[in-house]
Amino acid sequence: MSVRAAAVAGRFYPADAEELTAQLRALLVAVPSAVRTKLDGKQLAIPKAIIAPHAGYAYSGPVAASAYSALQQVPAGSIERVVLLGPCHRVPLNGFALADATAFDTPLGVVPVDGGVDDLLRLDCVSVSSAAHKLEHCLEVQLPFLTHVLATSFTIVPLVVGETTTEQARAVLQSVWGGPETLIVVSSDLSHFHSYDEAHSLDSETSRAIEELASERIRPEQACGRTVIQGLLDEARTRGMIASILDVRNSGDTAGNRQEVVGYGAYMICERG
Repeated sequence: MSVRAAAVAGRFYPADAEELTAQLRALLVAVPSAVRTKLDGKQLAIPKAIIAPHAGYAYSGPVAASAYSALQQVPAGSIERVVLLGPCHRVPLNGFALADATAFDTPLGVVPVDGGVDDLLRLDCVSVSSAAHKLEHCLEVQLPFLTHVLATSFTIVPLVVGETTTEQARAVLQSVWGGPETLIVVSSDLSHFHSYDEAHSLDSETSRAIEELASERIRPEQACGRTVIQGLLDEARTRGMIASILDVRNSGDTAGNRQEVVGYGAYMICERG
């Protein structure tokens, strides 16, 4: 078995299982009451997709917890496969790269990679690359949250995203969409290195576009996972789904420094009730 080793454990999140579990519990308990109120109003809404940030937990963990709190109402064992998509930060990449691994290691255990990806690999924009995944953090930081919240075994389809188009992103999403057993997780931060007020304005604009499924209104500087978000919104609109804003904050809210901040958003997409 080829296992992709954790690359950012001990830096982006604790490497010790007990410490990590304690941090995850604390983050989920601290989810703002306003988020819980939104979720209580959508009790029958089982998320098909969530969008969550991917910085170190000290920065984006509180907002990521808001996204994952949407999964706490999902019946145990109902999610069997999680499709993870996030931007490539470490190496040049065209299209989408699957990991050349059968599992991903985490401090909370090994997560198996789904083997049923033949249709996905038939797409011209999808390749297999160990280099694209080896040091990448954007998918890895989602795994402890998923392991903790789902609390049952599941497989993953890990896709790092490079230079691509919205149309290609949509084709990939259609290939892996599945049924209620499949959850899609898009890993994306929002605006980067603006003043606190500028970031708040930009991220509010992005959030409105997501909520309204208006993919064309998201500009490149507004989200580092933009093309996948756009593909997801287009597919959701075609399927008659709805998007909800759960939480929008930035590193000035979570880590204190408000000079140059990074924006974080938590969103879910569900069937229309």
